[in-house]
Amino acid sequence: MSTKVQVVFYSMYGHVHKLAVAVAEGARAVSDCEASLYQVPELVPEEALEKSGAKQARQTFADVPVAQPGQLVDADAILFGTPTRFGNMCAQMRNFLDQTGGLWAKGALVGKVGSVFTSTGSQHGGQETTITSFHITLLHHGMIIVGVPYAEQRLLNMNEITGGTPYGASTLAGGDGARQPTENELAIARFQGRHVAEIARRLKHG
Repeated sequence: MSTKVQVVFYSMYGHVHKLAVAVAEGARAVSDCEASLYQVPELVPEEALEKSGAKQARQTFADVPVAQPGQLVDADAILFGTPTRFGNMCAQMRNFLDQTGGLWAKGALVGKVGSVFTSTGSQHGGQETTITSFHITLLHHGMIIVGVPYAEQRLLNMNEITGGTPYGASTLAGGDGARQPTENELAIARFQGRHVAEIARRLKHG
């Protein structure tokens, strides 16, 4: 029986989506693991998306299916990706999680593996607070939280400006959003996906 990994994300300009793709690649590298990508519903009005340029950017992953809270039950591991909003998860992800109360009441996510990755506009824009504050919701659901251990040596890269934390993969979008995830950041994301999938596989098969 295969281990099922869900990568559930919100991305406004594509940075988190690129990390999500890398995370899924890492999970699929593990034997007998399936990884599926889902995006949470948009809340920003169409007009505002168009004005900001986000509508055009989001077309690159428009084919990614929209997540439904009930589907989380089917996963053995769930990796959540969110951009940072003032050091916290974005409203779209919060809205999605706020609809999982019924799952919480049933203990439907207890024992599943949970992990988080993020993107910020600046180097010190709240990557770690976004991820660790996200963990609170996962703990309320009884999930087993997994981060990125320093076995991933790219966390120690001092030769360039780079995201990547022991709490989860991350990237920097820059003030104008022009900066894209680097190979170092994408490699950390792949490691995270693989690490989470390996742990979920062990838990499922004993």
